[in-house]
Amino acid sequence: MFQVLSSAWALLLGVGLLMIGNGLQGTLLGVRGEIEGFSTFEMSLVMSSYFLGFLGGSRMASEMIRRVGHVRVFAALASLISAVMILYPAFTDPYAWSIGRIIIGFCFSGVYVTAESWLNNAADNENRGKALSLYMIVQMTGIIAAQGLMMVGDPADYVPFVIASVLVSISFAPILLSISPTPAFDSTKPMTLKELMKISPLGCVGMFLLGGVFSAQFGMSAVYGAATGLSIAQISLFVATFYIGAFVLQYPIGWISDRSDRRLLILLAAAGGAAGSVLGMLMGNVYYMLLVSAFVVGGLANPLYSLLIAYTNDYLEHDDMAAASGGLVFINGLGAIAGPLITGWIMSDAVFGPPGFFMFMAALLVVLAIYAGYRMTQRPAVPVEDTGTFAAVYPTSSPFAVEFAQEVTIEAEIEAELEEQEAAES
Repeated sequence: MFQVLSSAWALLLGVGLLMIGNGLQGTLLGVRGEIEGFSTFEMSLVMSSYFLGFLGGSRMASEMIRRVGHVRVFAALASLISAVMILYPAFTDPYAWSIGRIIIGFCFSGVYVTAESWLNNAADNENRGKALSLYMIVQMTGIIAAQGLMMVGDPADYVPFVIASVLVSISFAPILLSISPTPAFDSTKPMTLKELMKISPLGCVGMFLLGGVFSAQFGMSAVYGAATGLSIAQISLFVATFYIGAFVLQYPIGWISDRSDRRLLILLAAAGGAAGSVLGMLMGNVYYMLLVSAFVVGGLANPLYSLLIAYTNDYLEHDDMAAASGGLVFINGLGAIAGPLITGWIMSDAVFGPPGFFMFMAALLVVLAIYAGYRMTQRPAVPVEDTGTFAAVYPTSSPFAVEFAQEVTIEAEIEAELEEQEAAES
């Protein structure tokens, strides 16, 4: 672990600052939109736009890097992010914000691909898993820390937007000044969605539904808090609690997944997340119960991302894992685009109002739990000793991070196979 830190501390520091900036702008827009009188549906358009841009960026980042290189792509996209963030308070219009969010989503996708490919290049077979774990810890810590910055400055003023812009601006200084050499870049062409659906129906359906859950959580939680009249401090803690839950429960769920039928674990995690959502829907007027709900939903729903990838890998050969990851991320992205739009409609006063935030997530997680139970009746479980290794990765990551995680899984499986062969020969 210390070896990874010593060789990649500048990269991890830069990524941490990027995540703080990204986490801050999402929550900040949710609160500022309420102050400006934007409707819930208008805010859902703003929040959905990020995922539209992110999905587009994930498809184009590889080609941009091949054409002009990591350094230029990273510097150009980070500069655009910083510029858009500081322009938000100057153009307080939901459609202008939506355009800005598309640009920011596109740029963050490219920045993540660049940073993650650098980190992968800095790691070797012996510490790749530790490097990925550190990266995920930095990602989640950055988003959680961002919520504390909501206390600095008035969301109705321009200062918080300047802080987010400055954080992004300084984030690429340590990376561009310290990381060398620039890695070679190559990405895997994803397998067709038809092939992927045939291999793992649960993986595909689950990733689509989970895209809606995560985007509602990431994009609309601050909107929900503002709509229910929570204070800035309460909104900050509420949003942070989703990610604290994910941070705390990701690795225990991963440990269990390597020792049990993953379909059953998917069913239980989805059902538990749905129960947490129902709790928030019914008891959202009691603040501490709202926090309990956020912890349960975030803690059980976010690890499902890695769990569904690990489950799909159980039916793939090593050579197909990286190809499948692109398809799974794309399916998740489609669900993520739709998530805030549907959530915003359900949260409108004409439908269910703010409780619709939790109602939407509960509905998706119930469908996922039911479908996981159905799939358990369609084919036998993969024996536990034949399942692959769980590699933690969060929905905030780019497709390259998922490929990175696949490399960790493949290396762990090959090492285990070699140890078995050596034991058999001896």
